[in-house]
Amino acid sequence: MVRVTGAGRDTSDSVPRERAQLVLAAAALVAVALAPVVVAYLQLGYHADVSASEEFDAPDRNAERLLSRAVHDAAGETTGAFAWDERTAAAAAVRDELEPRVAALRSSRVESGTVYQVGYNQSAAASWSDANCPVGPNRQFGACEAKQGVVVQERAGETHVLAVAFDVRVTTDDAEMALTLVVRQIG
Repeated sequence: MVRVTGAGRDTSDSVPRERAQLVLAAAALVAVALAPVVVAYLQLGYHADVSASEEFDAPDRNAERLLSRAVHDAAGETTGAFAWDERTAAAAAVRDELEPRVAALRSSRVESGTVYQVGYNQSAAASWSDANCPVGPNRQFGACEAKQGVVVQERAGETHVLAVAFDVRVTTDDAEMALTLVVRQIG
């Protein structure tokens, strides 16, 4: 159907044309408005030289996080499961529980040039035990002992895991660091 107005123009399809032009103009305006946002996003995006990412990817921090979670899980599995006179077996059970995670850490970043060597530190465990376990007649729990790098304490006749001491050596393409970590069991 064709409409004719006073001037003899056909206006039936001019309204949709105006709408289409309005939609195109709005799209162009949105595109122009979003351009600075896209540029800012690209400038603030990930870059390997950003110090925050270096701190997050620091190999010593990665080892500490992994070992902390592993000790928490292993201690949860063995705490209270062994009588106090079975404390050596409890320490061995903790080490058995930790072994898959320690092995995963040792092989985790070899392809990127980072090598982890992880071992247990009996002397650090004994020092931690001496410094953190109360002694004397008024203590709330029983004696503490360091067994194979694992600090255990007697509580109500059961063996409770308090901490595990590790020696960690991290070798990267450009550095080598050695650290001793004593991971405390919370709870």
